[in-house]
Amino acid sequence: MTALHIIFYILSATAVVSALMVVVSKNPVHGVLFLVLTFFATAGIWLLLSAEFLALILVLVYVGAVMTLFLFVVMMLNPRLVTVREGFVRYFPFVALLVLFMVGLSVMVIGPDHFGLASVPAPTPKSADYSNITDLGSVLYTEYAYPFEVAGVLLLTSIVAAIALTHRRPKGRKSQNTRAQIAIRRQDRVRLVKMKSEKK
Repeated sequence: MTALHIIFYILSATAVVSALMVVVSKNPVHGVLFLVLTFFATAGIWLLLSAEFLALILVLVYVGAVMTLFLFVVMMLNPRLVTVREGFVRYFPFVALLVLFMVGLSVMVIGPDHFGLASVPAPTPKSADYSNITDLGSVLYTEYAYPFEVAGVLLLTSIVAAIALTHRRPKGRKSQNTRAQIAIRRQDRVRLVKMKSEKK
């Protein structure tokens, strides 16, 4: 067993334990922090597999942006922990059976011969001028150009739809028109009426 195998087992154990703690932890903030640790361990495994670009994207996008957003949302919402615990205890046997079924089905479909170092060897070391981003870009924009463009169009459509739904004014709701309030004139609101005094 080499040092590469030891690092892989340490990262794998960290990812599995932290992923389990995401579900088991009582505090939602701790669960989000354990999820960040899971992402870091997964990024380390991808680095061992010579997928530097995917590891950096995982750290920058998910840990730097998505998990920060999750953490702020969890801290602001402050969900009720008692309800979460009751739901977890209630559905734990069903989830455990479902996980065992999925693992058994995966082993049956893939087969036990496709697991282990003999069937999935470690990647061969690359040369010094090798670029993972160059290989990924050449495959992405040649063989998978059409799926990539379709995914881009779908993401653009979802962004436009989200913006349109956000800026759509709901019917029946009264709102202030600040521009009309600022541009108001005294002649439009106040009328001075000159009247003669009445004699008794």
